[in-house]
Amino acid sequence: MKIVIAPDSYKGSVSARLAAATMAEGVLRALPDAEVVQCPMGDGGEGTLSALVTCTGAEVRYAEVLDAYGELRRAAWGWNPGTLTAYLELAEACGLQCLDISKHSILDSTTYGVGQLVRETLDAGARSLVLTLGGSATNDAGAGMMVALGGRLLDRNGLELPLGAGNLTKVDRVDLSGLDPRLEDLDVMAAVDVDNPLLGPNGASSIYGPQKGATAMDVKYLDDALETFAAKVASAAGADYKDYPGAGAAGGMGYAAKALFKATLKPGIQVVMEQVGFERALDGTDLVITGEGRLDGQSLAGKTPLGISRVASKKGIPVVVIAGQLGDGWRASYQHGVTAAFSLTDGPMSLQEAVNNSSLLLADRCEAVARLYSF
Repeated sequence: MKIVIAPDSYKGSVSARLAAATMAEGVLRALPDAEVVQCPMGDGGEGTLSALVTCTGAEVRYAEVLDAYGELRRAAWGWNPGTLTAYLELAEACGLQCLDISKHSILDSTTYGVGQLVRETLDAGARSLVLTLGGSATNDAGAGMMVALGGRLLDRNGLELPLGAGNLTKVDRVDLSGLDPRLEDLDVMAAVDVDNPLLGPNGASSIYGPQKGATAMDVKYLDDALETFAAKVASAAGADYKDYPGAGAAGGMGYAAKALFKATLKPGIQVVMEQVGFERALDGTDLVITGEGRLDGQSLAGKTPLGISRVASKKGIPVVVIAGQLGDGWRASYQHGVTAAFSLTDGPMSLQEAVNNSSLLLADRCEAVARLYSF
């Protein structure tokens, strides 16, 4: 019997890699002779880099970069010398997970550190780049990244503007002539988990700005700033991507990936499954167990368990989801290939108790699933 274990991380609790290991342990208690394949997954958010390097065998490298507010940070990235493919997680450079946003203004945020990481990949000889765009603390539509790669933001006097999303209202001209020429030969795939445009009521500033500390006044200011920036980029690049689905991802980084790199934008879970060869891993598989912190109606938009269930169900493979919590609308997952879904907890307990015991609970729940499936 072959069982594939393919969880995302359980946010605030266990990484996808640790979740896969503990889930496999539980399965093997019940089925010691089973072939258990561990395949940690991610949908483009925080932790996706770990899943990618684990399943592709890529090296983990580190670079000193600037975070969203200009402080030095040691950021990880992945490198596969065999395929000349680099893996970058935006959140490693300018993610929310390492910041106290109450101490900063989103108007000062910048993606300069992401550009520094891209330069690292170019220096290594990368020909392909997989860029995951979840978990950002920024809202500058990649302006900082552009500057780090040789672009310039000029005011009406021809002077270079300082970094920061709030300064984009002052952009009179975008100069792309100094962009690193190696970008021309770089094939970029950007993992996004939303389809929002860059601007307007459904855009980057309005929908995601408040999660990063933006006030109502900040949202209006930032939307105007991104509109100004996008117009100048369109003039310099000869193409306008502000309405492209996914342009609003990660504070406008979907827009930057398209405008600067001519990147292909795909749902994060689809990108990860392609990179790790997930469909090949399903050959001869009898059961798939996946999961993440919460399964609900919003999971249908492209979260890991649903992406996996859609692929596995086409091959006639049953899929069991172990979720930290089953929220409103989770039953709709049955219409998308999920065979059964279970909550991680086995009785009344506080959130902190569940977090503290998540590895034990995962192993126990997977043992129970395996015992049931073996009959």
